[in-house]
Amino acid sequence: MCARMGNGQARVSSESGAGMSDKPVLAAGTPCEPAASTASLMALACLVVFMAQMATTVYLPSLPVVMRELKMTQGGAELSISAYVIGAALPVPFWGAAAERWGRRGPLLISLLLFVASSLLLAVCTLAPALLALRAIQGIGGGGAAIIARIIVRDYWRGDELARRLSVLSIAFITALGGGQFVGGLIGRYSHWQTGFVLMAVIAALAIGLSVALPLKAGSRTAVTSGMAGTYRSLLRRPGFLWPACAGGLGFATTVTLQEVSPFVFQEHFRLAVTSFGSIGLLLGVAYFSGAMLVNRVVKRLGGVRLMHAGAALVALATTLMLASWLGGRLDHFGGLWIFIALYCLAIFGQAVLFPNSMATAVSNAHEHGAHAMALCGFLQQGLAGIAATAAVLQRHGGTWTLAVFVLGALTWLVVRFKVRAG
Repeated sequence: MCARMGNGQARVSSESGAGMSDKPVLAAGTPCEPAASTASLMALACLVVFMAQMATTVYLPSLPVVMRELKMTQGGAELSISAYVIGAALPVPFWGAAAERWGRRGPLLISLLLFVASSLLLAVCTLAPALLALRAIQGIGGGGAAIIARIIVRDYWRGDELARRLSVLSIAFITALGGGQFVGGLIGRYSHWQTGFVLMAVIAALAIGLSVALPLKAGSRTAVTSGMAGTYRSLLRRPGFLWPACAGGLGFATTVTLQEVSPFVFQEHFRLAVTSFGSIGLLLGVAYFSGAMLVNRVVKRLGGVRLMHAGAALVALATTLMLASWLGGRLDHFGGLWIFIALYCLAIFGQAVLFPNSMATAVSNAHEHGAHAMALCGFLQQGLAGIAATAAVLQRHGGTWTLAVFVLGALTWLVVRFKVRAG
């Protein structure tokens, strides 16, 4: 059997090394290779994305417990989420440059080892300042691994087919989003919150084992690292790259803000038990899965830009209704729990439709820039999410989070509506 992929791609060579396969990696429109090669590469990418996202969701149900045990304020506890997101965002351009210069394997292994080390240290952490610092370091490792995983996928597909493949990565994101929160709830009920970090180290170790066994694209030994800044400046001047990337980032910022406040909204405002909050993650997972499957099935027929517009509209609708429900007193009683869950799921569904298409549209517009384009796209999206999450921490709590997500949802829709065009 031959692996068949989207059109318009070049063949890439694998990295050489002792014990490594030196067979060419399959790209679209090239002679047939075993389907297992591309399936294994997708499995690696999915595992890494799963790991990076689960580092947040497995930790969410225990956030109020972390706050009490480490004698933190609510804002300080939430800052441990922001620290991870910001840590994941800041070095992404450098991870992209490293992947372009030295190939995919070396930077991927370094980022995974950093993730393992920080996770094990978090498993024995008992001080709030150390928690925040280690979460930032864990984010550096997780963000680096996740962007290189997406670069690996981008090596083989472009355009709407890339959007379809990124929607497959969304299934890993879904599993971490829903399953991670569910497992986190069980950990919070039957074990200790630090157990989740041991689990993360084990998953990263599995990714390391898989990454050393697969052929990955080699770097360009003639790549000029000093030209990185110029490349990124050039990309930022391209509207076809910049605005889709920002739209996906604003949508991501919306969901990160909801994730950050949700443990306190569900467990303190609605008085849910930790396991019940964990179970809500399964509903969120179903919502994201539905959006990802919609993209996977119809993107070739409808196109990524049309789906971006639909996803942004749904995110804006959900966040507008959240604000209206809070202002109208609909979320002040237990019946409001179901309203909030429904709107949260709608926002997640919209983001699942928006995000892979925004990334695919951006990097396909700048396909000649290779890993740099994917890295900058990831930096913009993670950076916007980190800024928004930190801003949410600085707010006084109560209902102000509904205003924050409304503003983010509205900005998402406005950027897509007026700046993103089919082309």
